[in-house]
Order: sequence, then structure tokens, then C-alpha cells
Amino acid sequence: MNVRAKNQPQLSSTPNHANATSAFSASNIERIRADFPILQRSIHGKPLVYLDNAASSQMPQQVIDRLAHYQTHEHANIHRGVHTLSQNATTEYENARLKVMNFIGAKESREIIFTHGTTEGINLVMHGYGRRFIGEGDEIIISAMEHHSNIVPWQMLCEEKKARLRIIPMNDAGELLLDEYAKLFNKNTKFVALTHVSNALGTINPVREMIATAHQYGAPVLLDGAQAAPHMAVNVQDLDCDFYVFSSHKMCGPTGVGILYGKAALLEKMQPYQGGGDMILNVTFERTTYNDIPHKFEAGTPAIAAGIGLGAAIDYITAIGLENIAAHEQALLEYASEAARSIPGLKIIGTAQHKAAVLSFILDDIHPHDIGTLLDQEGIAVRAGHHCAQPVMQRFGIPATARASFAFYNTFEEVDALIAGIHTVKKVFA
Repeated sequence: MNVRAKNQPQLSSTPNHANATSAFSASNIERIRADFPILQRSIHGKPLVYLDNAASSQMPQQVIDRLAHYQTHEHANIHRGVHTLSQNATTEYENARLKVMNFIGAKESREIIFTHGTTEGINLVMHGYGRRFIGEGDEIIISAMEHHSNIVPWQMLCEEKKARLRIIPMNDAGELLLDEYAKLFNKNTKFVALTHVSNALGTINPVREMIATAHQYGAPVLLDGAQAAPHMAVNVQDLDCDFYVFSSHKMCGPTGVGILYGKAALLEKMQPYQGGGDMILNVTFERTTYNDIPHKFEAGTPAIAAGIGLGAAIDYITAIGLENIAAHEQALLEYASEAARSIPGLKIIGTAQHKAAVLSFILDDIHPHDIGTLLDQEGIAVRAGHHCAQPVMQRFGIPATARASFAFYNTFEEVDALIAGIHTVKKVFA
């Protein structure tokens, strides 16, 4: 990993984290943070404490430089040109596809489809697979903790096809009830769509076990991996999922690009999602012959720079090591959770035994938007709202939460700043 030395703003230090442990040494985390220019910013005169990583992570200089290099020296449209720039751009874009394939353990590069993000990946499967293979009376299973992007497309399909949407319930800790999940299956079950990690609760679902159950009934499974792929090792062959979707901007890459993995045999059976250039082999006014996968699902000019930038982000994350990332983020979560539980009037929403680094909470009768606004005055960026998971909020009888979500470049000092900021919020409303 190419490390850039930069001066960093110093966060106020407290002794609270003296016994906390991490996969990174102090010098390692300092070098990592130096790669992220935005972490050098001040907000309202305070050092930026960026804890909104579940919404979008920050981008290291290495990825920024790769994007700039492409735009400055390599930019051209891909796949159709015979000139040098087009050939070079095509090579770099397809190299990024190979990086994604290796990153998630896919069998073949043709199983990797570039999309605009997780949401488009889910919609592509709904249109390409669901509209072709799901009909009247069929059933689709999703969970009670899904992001809206893994609810609404399936509702649309059920309305169109007169199919039925069935919901896996969860307990008060935010854990899916696997016994109830098993009871939902019958001869009409045709598809399952699950979040790998809940964006609102942080719950890590036992997806390998759940996929195995679905496959006993012949139902393909789509995993929403937006909150998993940046934070833990994912091997789609080991999981045996049929589809897996995630986004670049949550894993230190640019916005506007994401990935759909699909088993080749299923992708080949699916109808195209969009029509246009590059998804065809031959077009006449009488008939169009579609291109081979993955190009059958990549109509038009893609986000070329963003795709190459995603490849650079994968290089960066891989150099740090996903095991190290997961261990450090878990240490941050445990430290933050313990400190948060000591604050009177604070309630953590989402207390599953297996959690990713997401801390959602409510505080006294203070609206989460007020919490987020006051924390911003302290330079602390958190998310406040329903997190595109309104059914989750309804399940817990609340309108919204404040959510701190951690990344590998966050520190224990920043957790201390968050806890101090929450105490400041309480004082304002005392």
C-alpha cells in the first residue's frame, strides 16, 4: 500500500481507550488515515470525526489519483474502438472486472456485471429473473430488516405478477427468527432476497445456513452485500448464493458504480434489463440477438472511470487485509457499545450477537435529527433518520435513530469524541 505522510488534526485524547485493542498499531492507523485527504478537514472549527461510513465511505488518495490518471491520460469509450486509447481503456476496465471476481471469489469474470450500484443490481435481477420466472401465486421471501431497495422492487413484481411477498420476522435484538424462516417455505416459494448485513441494525445474518434452506426448495437467493463486502471477506462460491450485489462508494471507491454477481447458468437464462449498445450481437428490424454475459446486461456506455476506480479501491482494501479491517472495526464497535451503554437515557437499537460496526441509538426524547445536528457542531458526522429501512423503525416503535458507523480508518479517540458529543447533546436538552 502506498502511504502518504500528511499532517493530521489531533483529536482530544482521553484515557478511556487505554485498554482497547486493535488489529492496527498506532503507527499503522496513522499511516492509513494519512491516505484520506478529507480526514484532515475541520468542521465548525473541530477535527472531522467521520462516522457515516454505512452511507458512504471516504476515498483514499490512491483511488483519487487513479481516477485522475484515467481522466488525464486514458479516457476513451470502451469495447468498440480500435484506436489505442479505446483499447487501453477497455483493458483497464476489464481488469477491474477481474479484480472484482477475485475479491468475492466468483468462478468466472463473466459472472460479474457492472451496475450503477446495489439498488440497480437488485432491480436488474427483479426484471431479468423475476419477471421471467415468477408468476401468479408464487411467493418471494424477504426479511423484516431489509433496506427499501430490497423491498420495493419485489413489491412491484408481486403487484405485477399477482405473487405474494412473505416476511421473515426478527426478535427484539434485531436477529432473524430462523425457525419462522423455515416455516415460510412451500411449493410456491420461488425466490429469496436477504440482506447480508443490516444497514440499520448492523446484524450479520447467518446467510450460508439460510441459503442452504432455500436451495432445499429450489429457490434462488439474492444477497444484498452493500454493508458486508467493504467490511468482511466474502466468497460467493462458499456461500453458494445465486446473486450478490454491492456498491463501490461504500468501500472507498467512487459513486456511480456497483456490482451484480450472478451464477452464469442463471444469468444466461435471464432477459436483458435494458436495450441498447454493447448488449447486442446483431440488430435488424426483424430481430435482435443479444450479446453474451456479462455484456448482455451492460447496455450503453458504462461509468468507465468509476469502474476503474473501484478496481483501485479493491487493491487498496486488499493490501490492508479484510481480516485486519474486520478485527479493527469490531474492536471499535465493542468499545463504542460499552461506552454508549453507560450513558443514561441512551438505548442501542440492534443488539444482535453477531454485528458489524454499526451503532444505532435513540437518546431520551431527543429527535435523532437534533442529535445529528448538534453532533455536527462538534465536527462529528453521523446519520440520522430511518436509514431507508422504515419497516425496521416500525418494528421497534420509533420514527428514526442516530447511527454511527465505523470504518477501518476510524480510531478509539474518535469514539471518545462521539461519546463526549452525546453527553453535550444531553446537556443542551437537560
